[in-house]
Amino acid sequence: MGRHRSDPRGLARILIAAVAVMAALALLVGGGMALVNALTGEPEQKGPSSSASRPAAEDTGGDPSPETASSPTVALPLVIRVTGPATYVVVRVADTGGKVLTQGTLNQGETRNYREAPLQVVAYNGGALQVVIHGKVQPQKPDGQRGEWFVKARRG
Repeated sequence: MGRHRSDPRGLARILIAAVAVMAALALLVGGGMALVNALTGEPEQKGPSSSASRPAAEDTGGDPSPETASSPTVALPLVIRVTGPATYVVVRVADTGGKVLTQGTLNQGETRNYREAPLQVVAYNGGALQVVIHGKVQPQKPDGQRGEWFVKARRG
């Protein structure tokens, strides 16, 4: 009888399987942690802050224009109020650059003011928002359905 040798390919297969199992476990743990953080964490505040926490002059990071400061009747291009449940909202400048001003969940009671135009607005639940464009309240969207609005630049 001869000596028994272990098959090197068999050991390599076992090692590869062990590495694959470890990688799958790492992905599951990482994904689970991300899900828990997404469900329990505070949403990131991007774009203009709610009007309750900062004065309107700071919403775009600049000083109010002279006509806005002297005549409060001048309507902002866009005002968004969350009147229903929290919803995910994206507001971006509607030009070739498409700079994102807001991207995230807005909670009930929040109000966002925007001083620039043109803008494109998309909400996962359009029925949860009251949208005012250049001082005119827009028709309510159906609850639970995607809402889209476009804010044109005013020529003055």
